[in-house]
Amino acid sequence: MNDSVRITKDKRPRARDIGIHIGVFSPGKYNAITDVKGVLVGHCTLIQGHGPLTPGKGPIRTGVTAILPHDGNMFKQKVPAASFVFNGFGKSIGLHQVNELGNLETPILLTNTLNAPIVADALIEWMMKENPEIGIDTCTVNPVVGEINDGFLNDIQGRHVKKEHVFEALTTAQSGQIKEGAVGAGTGSSCMGWKSGIGTSSRVLPQDLGGFTVGVLVLTNFDGLLTVNGAPVGRKLGHIPFKDPGGSVMVITATDAPLYQRHLLRVAKRAVLGLARTGFYGSNGSGDFFIAFSTATTIPHEPTDVTLQGVAMTNDALSSLFLATVETAEEAVINSILKAETTVGRDGNISEAVDIQKLVRILRDYSIE
Repeated sequence: MNDSVRITKDKRPRARDIGIHIGVFSPGKYNAITDVKGVLVGHCTLIQGHGPLTPGKGPIRTGVTAILPHDGNMFKQKVPAASFVFNGFGKSIGLHQVNELGNLETPILLTNTLNAPIVADALIEWMMKENPEIGIDTCTVNPVVGEINDGFLNDIQGRHVKKEHVFEALTTAQSGQIKEGAVGAGTGSSCMGWKSGIGTSSRVLPQDLGGFTVGVLVLTNFDGLLTVNGAPVGRKLGHIPFKDPGGSVMVITATDAPLYQRHLLRVAKRAVLGLARTGFYGSNGSGDFFIAFSTATTIPHEPTDVTLQGVAMTNDALSSLFLATVETAEEAVINSILKAETTVGRDGNISEAVDIQKLVRILRDYSIE
């Protein structure tokens, strides 16, 4: 591992850029959730003002992130999905119906805690414009929104994410490489004592294990003692933030493996293990929510038959997908921290970016590659 890493102002590295290779499976082309064919991600980032907090006015350090399982009409063509709550100190919206019916019928939106109802309202409006029969000639719609508390840096009482910002994140969502770090819903988040935000990664299983792809996107805002590929980075750098009041995390797992709700619930749970390998422990005040969905098939809103036809992976075959999920979640967390830049928020509160050079030296000392 090279301990001399050049960092430019506008380009902090991802884990693999500095020789951190987590796990045994290979990443996809973009090493992102968008390696799962059809998945799109969009952000809208809000940064405005400096200095003392004026509740309702600023400073603003927040945003919204959209994850779309496909680019079609999700109400008409739902995808199999499941959700899991590790520690329920949070205000996520729509997860009960996801597990009850086993499907997802809207994009997933991420934002700050107090903005969640406004973002859900905007998502409902978006879906009704696309499906004017909602609530009139057919059932209502189940918006899915996840959140974290970014109040250390952001005027969270201001609820500055509005309908137009939600629509921007949805309309600009794209495949391929996506922005990470202090962007979108991650603009005001911090993780294990450092600035963090959005992170992503992916794995592709070998053909003899199915050849399926799994991708994870995380919004990190939790407590813990940062561990990078087994090295005790947080302890060596003196960042032991257990005195913090809490934190949260949203983890979105996508796969093209043919899975339904029961299988996806098992996949969603495995992502917890990937977080634990980075230092996550699920503090009292942490809202830790996990969503998994499959793009292998769609479920019509108006089926033409009383039965659904489909295939699914066997239970025995799931083990390799579980491991890939663990690896992917772990690397996504590390990317969320590495890519984030130091951010100054309300009242001059500072969330420092992790020092890449020091981190690399610690990994070298522990012979971690």
